[in-house]
Amino acid sequence: MSDTTPVVEIKNLYAGYLPGINIINGADLVANKGELIGIIGPNGAGKSTLLKSMFGMVKVRDGEINLNGEDITGLKANQLVSRGVGFVPQTNNVFQSLTIEENLQMGLYQRPKHYAERLEFVTGIFAELGKRLKQRAGQLSGGERQMVAMSRALMMDPAVLLLDEPSAGLSPARQDEAFIRVSEINKAGVTTIMVEQNARRCLQICDRGYVLDQGKDAYTGTGRDLLNDPKVIGLYLGTLGT
Repeated sequence: MSDTTPVVEIKNLYAGYLPGINIINGADLVANKGELIGIIGPNGAGKSTLLKSMFGMVKVRDGEINLNGEDITGLKANQLVSRGVGFVPQTNNVFQSLTIEENLQMGLYQRPKHYAERLEFVTGIFAELGKRLKQRAGQLSGGERQMVAMSRALMMDPAVLLLDEPSAGLSPARQDEAFIRVSEINKAGVTTIMVEQNARRCLQICDRGYVLDQGKDAYTGTGRDLLNDPKVIGLYLGTLGT
């Protein structure tokens, strides 16, 4: 269950890749402890850019990003990982030449002494990984690689886990598995922020959702409220996911 402690708070954020061109235009977001937050919106709305801004991959021009009350705006990715931000990109998210076990060890390179304890945690969520630790990640399916990527990010015991389109490129059956995995991670106590193209499915499992449009939040509310909001249905859910 969530409480009222903001783990992540984004205030009036402006960010972009190219000088003078903002993709994020005054976005706000709050993720309380234990919440699963979904970010949906049309293509080009800035969903992934917002996530990458939180992970130091996109230049923030104005506004701020706070983690547990500490300003983390503009920090580099390795600094963010050590402060408790985990990020799972949509593609190229595992070391394919390494085994599953070696991928998980890479996730904990900053705190190797905690390996056994964190391995127990992630294999408690993803039991099948524990049976296949010696298998090379390059031999895995897309859905399995994504499971390894999530597990690697969880090895550092993050305060928040950022997921960039976890269902992208997967078959419908594998998409269902991806959403179940995200729910299981969140139920294990991990505050999670997920960008997702399958808007309807995302809103079904998230505590609260943000509809991003042209780089800022057009609508926000509980997942259930957004699913049943006529404006959201008319503008976004008719064309986003099924």
